[in-house]
Amino acid sequence: MNTFESADQRSIEIDGTRVKYCVDGPEDARALVLIHGVGIDSAAVSWRDVFPELAEEYRVYALDLPGYGDSDAVPDDVVPDTTYYAGVLGDLLETLDVLDTTLVGLSTGGAVALDYTFASPARISRLVLVDSYGLSDDVPGGKRGAAYVKTPLLMPAMWWGMKHSRGLTERALRGIVHPENLDDALVDDAIEELRRTDAGDAYRRFQRAEIGWSGFETSFADRMDELPVPTLFVHGKDDPRVPADHAKDASDTAPVADRFFLTDCGHWPPREHPEAFVARLQAWLERT
Repeated sequence: MNTFESADQRSIEIDGTRVKYCVDGPEDARALVLIHGVGIDSAAVSWRDVFPELAEEYRVYALDLPGYGDSDAVPDDVVPDTTYYAGVLGDLLETLDVLDTTLVGLSTGGAVALDYTFASPARISRLVLVDSYGLSDDVPGGKRGAAYVKTPLLMPAMWWGMKHSRGLTERALRGIVHPENLDDALVDDAIEELRRTDAGDAYRRFQRAEIGWSGFETSFADRMDELPVPTLFVHGKDDPRVPADHAKDASDTAPVADRFFLTDCGHWPPREHPEAFVARLQAWLERT
């Protein structure tokens, strides 16, 4: 699925895994690196509506994490947790020699961006966390949510059902986005991602690695006061996955931070309100 019509479609190999990315925008412009989430996601699913406009002013990179989009599957001997994906991001940036960059991470992509920023702050100039995972260790649904992940065959059955039923896919997306923002284009893009031969495999393995009975394994809540770069927190006010209070608390704690919340918006601001997302992001980038 090529939704970045004007972008170069490229790939690099990282430890034997082909990682695909799109790049566009002036070569001498400051870099933006867009990192999608996990689940029914990819670079094209999350960023298709905002990538072209951002690329008018910035050198924009959008990668498919292993197990998503047009990248290879996650190797069988690898645990695809936050640390693994942060390593993939780091290898990409170093291979491409991308410096002084702004990381824009959505959901789990936010946690990946946080992980890499704490590990390699010299490479990062700014950070944008969009409905980010990693701001708290609270699991949605508590122990019931953990039980869903740990029950054998339950998640594979759900993914099989979505792959074969547009209705089930729509129902799953209603649990992610604000009901008024669910359109045919988003459902179509989700179904395209579900057609991957290994659809859901990386997500299930990530969930098993990251969700424990007492909460998420990855949480940077106690490190927000150490954030080394200016950070923008973007959040849907009606996010059913990551409460907006997580972003408020984190932005109150971070040394240099701004935030904006989008009304009538769930967990996917770049898809639900792309124009508002780009306008507010660009204004912040110009100001910082």
